[in-house]
Amino acid sequence: MKHLFRFFACAAFVFGGVSCSRPKTIPDNELSMIFHDAFLANAYLGGRSVTADSLNVYEPIFARYGYTTRDVQYTIGNFSRRKSARLGNVVERAIGILDAEGRVYDREVAILDTVDNVALRSARRIVRADSLIRVRTLADTARLRFVFDVVPGTYDVQLTYLVDSLDRNTASAPRSRMWLESADGKQSQNYNIILRRGSEGFISRRFTADSAHRRLHVDFFSFTARPQRPSVTVRDFRVEFTPSKPQAVDELYERQLGLRIFADEFFRAAQKDSI
Repeated sequence: MKHLFRFFACAAFVFGGVSCSRPKTIPDNELSMIFHDAFLANAYLGGRSVTADSLNVYEPIFARYGYTTRDVQYTIGNFSRRKSARLGNVVERAIGILDAEGRVYDREVAILDTVDNVALRSARRIVRADSLIRVRTLADTARLRFVFDVVPGTYDVQLTYLVDSLDRNTASAPRSRMWLESADGKQSQNYNIILRRGSEGFISRRFTADSAHRRLHVDFFSFTARPQRPSVTVRDFRVEFTPSKPQAVDELYERQLGLRIFADEFFRAAQKDSI
């Protein structure tokens, strides 16, 4: 608001000595809209000061409503002569319009945010799920090693496990290892945890893959010493994939519309119709 009043001081200085045809008096409702647009211009200008050289920023605003800078300066100057009018009321009306617009925009942003959340939830899918895996021999441990090809998005790995008293790996506790592999074979986002014995444990880990990643490795039961006979039970093993937000929104729109212009399906259908 300070920028706006500083502008009118500049306008009075520049145009105060100019004499021409009698300027117009701008109605209060139109003046409020001019203030409204000027506030938006100030927001765009940010912290830059408003000087006489900056008047061309506002002149197009005045012209849009059919007025000149001198008309605005003249109207403001006459407010002191109008007993029932206050310039503050006009400014408050402009601010009220801005506030109302802000609420609308906030609602639109909230709607878009809701669309994003719906898209992400609907695009989320299970890559692998096992309700129960029992490992009682060394050969069985291969059942707890998984490799998944990945695309950009997030991969959530969850499971509950129990290493019971029959497990013979007492010299060195087994570990759970998980990591993303890039195209050049490098590992990233490594997760390494010692599996506790005698009570149920829960593991939950999120991996964020991008275009450089190729595979997700889950080696749930690995050894740091000579392996002995294992005895472990895994329940509710689950790997869940969620694509990136833009991809999820695209998938949602495609499902809702059933057809997207410029998609392959569109061209195939068009070719059939032209035959």
